[in-house]
Amino acid sequence: MKRTLAVIGVPSSAGARRVGQELAPQWLRQAGLVDRLRATGAQVIDRGDLPQVTFSPDVLNPKQQNLPLVVGVLRQVARLVDDAVRQGTMPIVLGGDCTISLGVLAGLARHFSSLGMIYFDGDLDLNTPETTVSGILDGMVLAHGLGEGIEELSHLGPRHPLLREKDVILFGYSLEAGGIDPPEIERLERSAMAMYPVGSVNQGAAREALRDLESRVDHIFVHFDVDVLDFRDFPAADVPHQPGLTLAAAQDALQVFLSSPKVAGLALTEFNAKRDGDAKLAGRLIKTLALAIP
Repeated sequence: MKRTLAVIGVPSSAGARRVGQELAPQWLRQAGLVDRLRATGAQVIDRGDLPQVTFSPDVLNPKQQNLPLVVGVLRQVARLVDDAVRQGTMPIVLGGDCTISLGVLAGLARHFSSLGMIYFDGDLDLNTPETTVSGILDGMVLAHGLGEGIEELSHLGPRHPLLREKDVILFGYSLEAGGIDPPEIERLERSAMAMYPVGSVNQGAAREALRDLESRVDHIFVHFDVDVLDFRDFPAADVPHQPGLTLAAAQDALQVFLSSPKVAGLALTEFNAKRDGDAKLAGRLIKTLALAIP
């Protein structure tokens, strides 16, 4: 049976390092995302978009830029995800920068005590204000999900931490791309998270990772950041990554992950519409999502 999907747009680049991601939900809708999902036979409820929030440099807070804006967005995301689950639907959340995944986690955690996450991302996002160079909060997402960093973010949900390390799968991260900082690598080396770097990613690895997580949790959140894709194949990520995955390889893995009946939500993040002037990349991306969602 097809799941009922609730599409929620979060047009925010508040946690990013430049503008462009706030346009992504509109861009994806205009390219036909909702119709494409419905054409698969899924029932889709379009919950519309939150108000747009746009990045600007926060020179007064260089270690945690735009924190009040980010927190405000995430509280709204958590509320909408909470509502979607209450109504028996699976939230498909369109970012926006990847801080939105903290809001999704907070909303899901109001319903699911046994919750894991597949962090399908080219980066680790394990910085905190103490380790960051940029002060950009979308580089600190996973650290806050694990209970570290800024209290307003790490305590966003109904419990602290939102996630246990052993219930997180790191899938597709690229150390070679150069965006992962030395403190994050040190943090990774003492971590209990399951690790699948980009060179190990294939359908077999996706099945193994999914089985591993399904054995420990009752519900799963899939975070899909398009910077896991190789910029030469898909040049619309907010931060270019090379090496990375082809869109076809990412689709294969997503099909495996989203086939699980334990999946309770999906977030798509870091698509910068300003890099996609003719919307061709948006078209490729929504085709991938439609084929991956069972």
